[in-house]
Amino acid sequence: MGDSTYDRAITVFSPDGHLFQVEYAQEAVKKGSTAVGVRGNTIVVLAVEKKSVAKLQEERTVRKICLLDEHVVMTFAGLTADARILIDRARVECQSHKLTVEDPVTLEYITRYIAQLKQRYTQSNGRRPFGISALIAGFDYDHTPHLFQSDPSGVYHEWKNSDILKD
Repeated sequence: MGDSTYDRAITVFSPDGHLFQVEYAQEAVKKGSTAVGVRGNTIVVLAVEKKSVAKLQEERTVRKICLLDEHVVMTFAGLTADARILIDRARVECQSHKLTVEDPVTLEYITRYIAQLKQRYTQSNGRRPFGISALIAGFDYDHTPHLFQSDPSGVYHEWKNSDILKD
């Protein structure tokens, strides 16, 4: 089998242990506009690169920082269409959790939900991995700030407080 077989088969590792479809998704992230986040003791800041828009395009329709729930926001680098799917699914999960548990989601809960969804797409035939890396930020109900990052493979981690923003 040539490399093209491993290239097309999403659930087959190449001889050197790579899933090429996940690597292609990571390349889409690198080509996307920049998104950064910084967490302090009492704040979380997200910033995104603002790309120029066409003269006739409505600028307010280009959104890179989206509200998932009253206390959770997400920004991303990569494919905007993929991000919209994850944003919609995460918003539904936030509302479903609130109706079922009667408490808002924690930042780690919704990040884990997004990461698990991404990871499932790395193993599903007929689907490709999401081409986005996401930053999920906000405050838990005890007012603790959190900043998580999730990669196309489904790996996620939390960022610590930044020394730059000491209170």
